[in-house]
Amino acid sequence: MSTQTGEQTAPSDFIRDIVADDLRAGKYSFSHTRFPPEPNGYLHIGHAKSICLNFGIAREFGGVCNLRMDDTNPTKEETEYVESIVEDVNWLVAGWADQVLGLKSNSAVDQAQPESKGEPFYASNYFEQFFEYAVQLIAKGKAYVDELSPTDTDSYRINGKESPFRGRSPEESVLLFQRMRAGEFPDGHCTLRAKIDMQSPNVWMRDPVLYRIRHTAHHRTGNRWCIYPMYDFAHCLSDYIEGVTHSVCTLEFEVHRPLYNWILENLDLPRKLPHQYEFARLNLTYTVLSKRKLMQLVQKGLVAGWDDPRMPTISGLRRRGVTASALRAFAYNIGITKYDGLTDVAVLEHAIRDELNKTALRRLAVLRPIKVILTNYPVGQSETLNAVNNPEDPNSGTRTVTFGRQLYIERSDFMEEPPPKYFRLRPGGEVRLKYAYIIKCEEVIKDAAGNILELRCTADLDSKSGGANANRKVKGTIHWVSAADSIEAEVRLYDRLFVEPDPETETDFERHLNPASVEVVRARCEPSLREARSETKYQFERLGYFVLDKDSTSEHPVFNRTVTLKDSWAKEAAKPSGGK
Repeated sequence: MSTQTGEQTAPSDFIRDIVADDLRAGKYSFSHTRFPPEPNGYLHIGHAKSICLNFGIAREFGGVCNLRMDDTNPTKEETEYVESIVEDVNWLVAGWADQVLGLKSNSAVDQAQPESKGEPFYASNYFEQFFEYAVQLIAKGKAYVDELSPTDTDSYRINGKESPFRGRSPEESVLLFQRMRAGEFPDGHCTLRAKIDMQSPNVWMRDPVLYRIRHTAHHRTGNRWCIYPMYDFAHCLSDYIEGVTHSVCTLEFEVHRPLYNWILENLDLPRKLPHQYEFARLNLTYTVLSKRKLMQLVQKGLVAGWDDPRMPTISGLRRRGVTASALRAFAYNIGITKYDGLTDVAVLEHAIRDELNKTALRRLAVLRPIKVILTNYPVGQSETLNAVNNPEDPNSGTRTVTFGRQLYIERSDFMEEPPPKYFRLRPGGEVRLKYAYIIKCEEVIKDAAGNILELRCTADLDSKSGGANANRKVKGTIHWVSAADSIEAEVRLYDRLFVEPDPETETDFERHLNPASVEVVRARCEPSLREARSETKYQFERLGYFVLDKDSTSEHPVFNRTVTLKDSWAKEAAKPSGGK
C-alpha cells in the first residue's frame, strides 16, 4: 500500500501494512505511535529514520505520534539534551506537526498529554503510576525485592540460578519497596525484580530488574525520587498510559518484546494494550551512530561539538545545510526492513543533491583565488551581466553581476603544463567565462620564488551574448568573480568524518578519522552573498552546495559546504587496489 502525503508518495513496508490491517479490522480506531528517545545525547540520522517512520505513520493514517522523553536514568540525562531533541524533532517534522503531534483531546488518559503543541511527553510524569503498578505486581506475587549485589544478580541470571530472596513474601517485598522509595538504602543495596522464569531461553525473562536505587537528582523531578524504573518496565507502561497502539522499535529490542507483553498482561489494565514491532536500525558507511562513540568524539575535542557539521547528528546535518525534506526523502527511500544492512552514505548525499539542485540559488564564488587582468579591457570600466538564479526553477529569476578588468578565477582552473583533455585555462589557451567573454591567457606573472601572482589575458570583446562572436565555441567554461566588488568570506569545506567504510565495527574507531574532513579557505564571493541568510541554500557554481554558518557576522561571513556537486569518493572506490 502507498499513500500520497502531499510531499511525496509514502512507501509500503511491513509495519505500515500491519497498521493498515489493524485499522481495517477495527482492532484500533486510529493509529497512535510514539518516538521515545532517552535524553542522554543529541539525536542522529539513525533517529531521523525512526522519527520519519513513527510520525510518517501518524500522518499517513490520520493518527498521532507522541514525542516522549524516556528520562528514567538521571545519571546520564540532561536538560540540554531534552531541548536539543525537541528542536530537532520539531525541525524534522516541520509541516507535519499540526497533523500528527499528540494533542490533549486525543489522549486516552488526559493527564498524559502535553499542555501545548510541541511540548514533549516525559516518562518521569508517570513515576507515581509506575510505582503503583510495581506494587500491584508485588501484591500478585509477580515481583520481589532482591538483595543480591549487581554482580551476583548478573551471574545468577546468566546461569539460570534463582536468588535466595525469590521466595520472599509479597508483604515483606512491598514494605522493602516502600523503604527503597523512602531512601533508607544506599545505591546497589537492593532491586525490585520480576518473578518470571529463571530457566527461560530468553535471558531477558530471567527475573529482570524492574527498579534500582539511584540517589541522584533528576533533571525534572529533582530529589523527589531515589528509585527509578528500568527501561523495559517504563517503556511498555508509558505506551499504555499514553494510549499508544503501535510501539515501533529497532531490532535490538526484539528479545525484549516478551517482557513488554508480560508486564502489560500481568497488570490489571482495562484498556486495549499496545503492541511492539521491530525494524532494522540505520547503519551508514563512513559514519558512527553509537551514542557512546559520538560522545567520545565530542568529549575528546575531535569535533567542535554535537552540532559540528561533520557529525551525523540532526543538529550537525542542519548546520551543514541539509534540509528536513531531504532527510525525510532519504528516510522514505531507504525503506523499512527486518534485516540489518549497511547503507552507503552516497545515498544520503544523492538525496541532498537532488533537492538542492532544484531549490538552491546559484551564486559565483572562488575558493582559492588567482587574479586575472584583462589587458585589453578598458581601465576603470565595468558592466553588469545577467546571471540565472536557478536554471531548474523558471520562476527563480535572474540577478546582475559586475564584470570588470580585474577578476578572480579558481587556481585549479589554470595549469601551466596541463594533462591531456584539460579544457580549462592554460598559457595560450582559451576558455569562456560564464555569463561573459572568452578569454585567452597571454602571460603568467610570478614572484621570485616561482609562485603565480596573476594571469594577464585578453578578452574577445565580441564573444559575449549578443556579440558578433557570441556563438564561437571553446571547450572550457569556468566561473569567476569581479576583483573590484567581490567580498571575502571564510568557507569551510566539510567532507566525510571517516576514511573507513564501516568504522562503527571498529573498537579503535578514532584511528580511521579523516584528516581532511574539513579545510578552511578564504574565498572571494559575488557581493549578493553579503545579504546571505542561514535559511537559504546556495550552489556556488561548479563547486557545490553551501549554507551560511551560525558563526557568521556582517563583517565576517562564514559558509559551510553541504555537499559537493558530484561524489568524489566514487572515484576512490573505483580505483583498483594499489592504484593511484
